Formats: sequence, structure tokens, C-alpha cells
Amino acid sequence: MEPERLRRRLSSAFRLRGLVLRPDALKYLTEAFQSTSEGELDEIIENVIDAVEKQPLSSNMIEQPLVEAAVQECSRAPDEAIENVFNIIGAFDIPRFIYNSERKKFLPLSMTDLPRPSLFGTARDKAELFRERYSILQQRTHRHELFTPSPVDAHPDDSKNKFQLKTVETLLGSPAKVGEVIVLGMITQLKEGKFFLEDPTGVVQLDLSKAQFHSGLYTESSFVLAEGWYEDEVFHVNAFGFPPTEPSATTRAFYGNINFFGGPSSTSVKASAKLKQLEQENEDAMFVFVSDVWLDQAEVLEKLHMMFSGYSSAPPTCFFFCGNFSSAPYGKNQIQSLKGSLKALADIICEYPSIHQSRFVFVPGPEDPGPGSILPRPPLAENITQEFRQLVPFSVFTTNPCRVQYCTQEIIIFREDLVNKMCRNCVRFPSSTMDIPNHFVKTILSQGHLSPLPLYVSPVFWAYDYSLRVYPLPDVLVTADKHDPFSVTSSECLCINPGSFPRSGFCFKVFYPSNKTVEDSKLQGL
Repeated sequence: MEPERLRRRLSSAFRLRGLVLRPDALKYLTEAFQSTSEGELDEIIENVIDAVEKQPLSSNMIEQPLVEAAVQECSRAPDEAIENVFNIIGAFDIPRFIYNSERKKFLPLSMTDLPRPSLFGTARDKAELFRERYSILQQRTHRHELFTPSPVDAHPDDSKNKFQLKTVETLLGSPAKVGEVIVLGMITQLKEGKFFLEDPTGVVQLDLSKAQFHSGLYTESSFVLAEGWYEDEVFHVNAFGFPPTEPSATTRAFYGNINFFGGPSSTSVKASAKLKQLEQENEDAMFVFVSDVWLDQAEVLEKLHMMFSGYSSAPPTCFFFCGNFSSAPYGKNQIQSLKGSLKALADIICEYPSIHQSRFVFVPGPEDPGPGSILPRPPLAENITQEFRQLVPFSVFTTNPCRVQYCTQEIIIFREDLVNKMCRNCVRFPSSTMDIPNHFVKTILSQGHLSPLPLYVSPVFWAYDYSLRVYPLPDVLVTADKHDPFSVTSSECLCINPGSFPRSGFCFKVFYPSNKTVEDSKLQGL
């Protein structure tokens, strides 16, 4: 392509994204893309702009060193694929992105004025925690077809079906009665027995006497769409619903190939055709999820023996063992007995050479040794696991929650007895108790967060709250809970609860990534 025309295309592509190329940067890109065919040019320019935006930008003026780094990154990306087949990502290694409402983009932490996260959070971290949860749900709700403003020339009937989100400030600033409004906010109880709706602009008292609750578990600190009317400083709620969810593909179509999930890949693994092909070809890949692996119980070890024996002819790719790893979690001998229990498990694994080649991932439970019940939980201490790791080299002791990337699939694993906690803390309990798994899954996915509970019920390290996000939605969400086992699919996300291994009659779940199916399994007494 002739240089002048190429220069114009490059300048306009960068301007469309709010960026201005300096003359030296424009000259460098023109020379670099001189021999590129016209059909490939648009995609290559988009990739380079994406790579530029990932770098810390001090202004919208783009210098030559920035575009050089972006071009280098784009040229080496295809070679990464093979290294990124299977990765375990700890909660403290997840990248943090902050939504910028002016640019309508997610920016990496390095491009904002926020400090690096610390376990000893500041007051600002606590405020940001709720503000970030709100801004993520707000941008997602605004994009939903029911809340998208109608075009000027739209048919009148189309605009009737659209809703407009209002803020709490709009209600508080109105002297007269305001009828039929929808507000996105967080349910709080600022005075005992009185509920309020809070958003970044203010707080308003709620009257829930006539409120209808759509499906879900509505707890304090959860974000809701409240529909009703406002008068005399009270918002009278007619109906409560959750913010609409959106499939991962919709989110990525809007934000491009940002790697929200974490791991070694510089862009989202969803975009890799090579990894997709590997995933479909490897039909034997199999993940086994077991929760409450009480290693101090002889019967549990016996059942694991039986499981390994059954799988020895066709070993799974990976075993995911979730805590608690002791049935009696407290006492001065807990650490010593856990070391002995892990040694007993390692001895069983070593009896089966084929199983010894599988991967083993251990996710700690709420009552395993560690720093209290604050999320995210660090892995089991190295002095407890050292001997096991020497005997079983393909073992990983990770955080709770943790993330797993296998080819193009994203899996989140979270071990917490959450169903019980959420049911106990409901503002109003659902009328149908038969359907608790569906209510639970809808709540977690709508909130975009693993623990949408008040901080006094489920404490979180304030600055690491982002590691509990469920946005964009993963392919599989494993919530290991003592509630009865279930498998529910919602918004193209498969949600699994393997159930408590000893309490459920030795049930566990098996997942096949090649066709995204899950199998209920149980060890019967022989």
C-alpha cells in the first residue's frame, strides 16, 4: 500500500480509540506495515492498538518506543500457545483491572493512581471495594438491551419497552413524588430492622412491605435493581431483581482480548485457535473434583484407594482436592496430624504409578490451618506440605479461591460453605426451597462476585476483593460446598458443586473439557 494512504489509515485507527500518533511513531509503523497485505492490515492495526493500550500511558500522545514494544509483543504472541495449556493461578496472582467510566474501558492497575494491594488495607480500599463492584454491575446493566437508550429514529413501541436507571441522588433531590423508577444500589441495614439502598451518590430508606422478590438469594451487601416509587424520603419498593448477567462472549466482544483471568498469556486464551484445537483433540482430558477430603478418616482414605484403583487404567488429567482436610479441625495437634495424613495419601498415590503421573491440586477449606476465615485464603503452609510435594512432584497447593486455565477454558474453584451462609442472611427467604441451587447460582453470577455477603459475615482482605470477581463469567465455576451436589448451567457458565465427599455418601464430580460435560460419580461400597 502506498505510504500516504497507509499513514492516513493508521492515524484514523488510533484517533478512533482516542489516541494520537507522534510523527516518529507514525513513520515507524508505516515502515513496519509497508509490505502487509490489505486484507490483514485492519486486524494487525487493532492488535497493535490493543497492545499499546495495555502499557502505562501518561497521555494520549503515543511515542515511538511504545509502538515498538507493541509491535514486538504482537509478533511473538503466537509462539506462546503451547506453554499455556494448563495453568493454576493463585488468588494473589490475578491481574487487577479498574473500570474507567470516562473511557468506557477496563484499565490495568498500573495505569491508575491506586496503590499496589496490601493485606493491611486502608480505609480507601474498603470504599473502593464496593465502588468497583457497583461500577462493574452498572456498566453491564447499561449495556443490556432493556436499558440501552433507543436511537432517535426508533419505533415508538421500542422506546416503551426500555427502562432508564436512576441514581439515589435523583430521588433525594426531588421535592415531589417520583413514580415508577428503577435504581441500581446495594442493600444495607444502617439502623436495626430498617433497610436502605445505597449507591455512590447517596442512601435512601426502603419500604419493603409490598416488595416482590424475583428469583435469587437477596442478602445485605448484595446489589439489586429496585423498582418502585419515592415519596417523603422513603423509596417504596414494588419489586426487587438482580442486575442482568451476560455471557463471557458478550463481555469479550465489547472489551477485546484483555486477559482478565490471569496466567502467563498476554491476551485472553479464548482468542487462540491453536489452544482450541488442542482442547478438542484431547478427548481423554478429565478433571476430578472432590470436596471435604478428610484425610484423618480411615474410610475416606479407603475410598480414595478405591478411586485410584478404578482410574489407574485411564488416569485423569488432574485431581482437585478441596478442604477441609481434617474432620476435627481444631486442637494443638492439628498440624502434626495433617502432615501424617498427607504422608498417608502420598503413600497411596505412589502405589499406582499411572496415578502418580496425574496432577494434584489442593485448595484449602475454611477450617484448615491458616490465618482465620478471611478471603482469599493462602495455600497450606509449606512446612505442612513439604514431604508430600517431594513424594508427589506433580502436586500444587494453591489459594482459595483459585483459577485454572486449561487450553481456552477458564475454571474458578471456591471452597466455602456459602449456600448455608447466604440462606441464613437473606432479607427474605425464597418461597420455594426446592430450587436453592438455581437461586444460589443466579445470585453469584448476577453479583459478579463469589461472596456477595456483608463483610462481618464473610470477611475479605479489602485490597484483594477483586480476586473474588466472577466477571467475565468463566466456563466452569466450582463452588465446593457442604450443600447437596448440583450442576446448573446459566449464561453459558457451568456451575458445579461436588458436595461433601464423606457426608454425601462419597459423591464427586468429573468434568470433561473437550465437550464441556459433567458426570455425577459415587463410590459404592464393595
